[in-house]
Amino acid sequence: MFDLYGTLVDIRTDEESEEAWEELRRFLDDAGAHYDNATQLRDRFMGARALATAVPANRDPEWFEPDLLPVYRAMFSLRGMRAGERLSREAAWVFRRASTRLIWLYPGALDMLAALKDAGLRVVLVSNAQSCYTRPELELLGLDKALDRIMISSEEGVKKPGAEFFRRALEREGVEPERAVMVGNDEQCDILGARSAGVDGIYLRTGISPYSDPMESKKAVLSLKGADYEGLVSYLLS
Repeated sequence: MFDLYGTLVDIRTDEESEEAWEELRRFLDDAGAHYDNATQLRDRFMGARALATAVPANRDPEWFEPDLLPVYRAMFSLRGMRAGERLSREAAWVFRRASTRLIWLYPGALDMLAALKDAGLRVVLVSNAQSCYTRPELELLGLDKALDRIMISSEEGVKKPGAEFFRRALEREGVEPERAVMVGNDEQCDILGARSAGVDGIYLRTGISPYSDPMESKKAVLSLKGADYEGLVSYLLS
C-alpha cells in the first residue's frame, strides 16, 4: 500500500491564491454562474464547504472524510444553475490547476512500481485526498495505469490514520495484514495508522513530511531518507 503526496508525488499548492480563485470565477462566469469577484466566490465556497463537511450523526468525526465535489456543484446552484458531475469536476480541476505551484513524480516512481508488480506484488494507493483533484493528477502523471487499485479518502468517507481505511484495502485485496506493508511519508497517518490495522510500515522522510516527524521512524520496519525507491525495492524483494 502506498501513500501518494510526499511518497510518490512532490506537490506544492496555494489554495489562498487570489489568482486561483479568480481563475475559478472566470470559469464559472463562462459557464453561466456569475460571481462579482473572487472574494465573493471564496466566501460562498467556504460557506458551502462548511455545510458539506459537517459530520453525519452515524460517522466517527475523527476519521470522517467529506467529499468536496458537492461544494463545486453548489457554486452553480447558488446562481440558479443545475450542474452535473462532469461540469462540477471541471470546475474543481480548474481551481486545482490554478492553485498548484509544483507537481511532479519523484524520480524512479513508475519504475519502482513496475518492478514490484513484475515481482508479483500488488500495488495499491491509500491516499488522504480529494478525488476531484487527485484522479486527474493520477492520470496526468501516469499513475492511474501503474497502480492495481486506487483508494481515495473522499470516495471512501474515511481517512488515515483511522484503521478502517487500511482494513478496507486489505479486504478488497483479500490479504491478511501480515502479508501487506504500508509505504508513506507521514509517521502518524501512514506508519502508526497502518500499525493500528496490523500492517507494518515503511517510512520515507521526504521534503513534505510533517515538520514534527522524526528523520527516522522507530515505529517503522524500515526508514529511508527521501524517496529512496532503490532501498525500498531491495528491502521488499529480499
